[in-house]
Amino acid sequence: MTMTRRGTDATRALQALGDSSATVRLRAALAVGTTPDPCFVDKLVERCAIEPEFFVRDMLTWALVRHPVSLTLPELLREARSERPQARSQALHTLSKIGDRRAWPAITPALLADADDEVARSAWRAAVVLVPEGEEPALAVELAKQLARGERGTQLSLSQALFALGESAAPALHTATTAPDPGVRAHALATEHLLREPDAGFEAAIEEAKRVVALTGTPGADDEHHADR
Repeated sequence: MTMTRRGTDATRALQALGDSSATVRLRAALAVGTTPDPCFVDKLVERCAIEPEFFVRDMLTWALVRHPVSLTLPELLREARSERPQARSQALHTLSKIGDRRAWPAITPALLADADDEVARSAWRAAVVLVPEGEEPALAVELAKQLARGERGTQLSLSQALFALGESAAPALHTATTAPDPGVRAHALATEHLLREPDAGFEAAIEEAKRVVALTGTPGADDEHHADR
């Protein structure tokens, strides 16, 4: 009878994950995570791809983390290759929370440069958690290719990812400070500033970097001018 009741409770919880009420879905995700069961994994992953509310998605991720990695990892790796941006983003977010480095091969350059900002941001966060020891400088090079991308929030996320790599990011950032694009130079300078002064705010750092770039002009421009003469 206990097994029958448990099965009934599981069925109800799974059904509630698709309820029209966000509050009901949140409670269902909490219930599923509180009493993990292999039968929940597929539904949790499936719901992550379509759940419209952030706070419910966060609970879905928590519920997945509560399940064995042997069950969740294959499903999440598949979702990271999904055609749906939210599926990719949420899978990457969950992989970062699980923190199992066997997921590292899924963090491809294509995901780090994904056309969808939310997917890219999730990929950056997952990458700095999952990167194997010794591969941080190569990751920093890939991340630096995204400097000056998107709105301020996206740029902050990238700076935070580079900051998380510490000194391993320094060479890539130094190279980027001489890039032709003034936006890239400013973003690189601001991130370097944060590496030196972790307590500095990003807004202040990026505005100061923009002023520096505006005053110094394009690197090499003076040399080219003299060469033409």
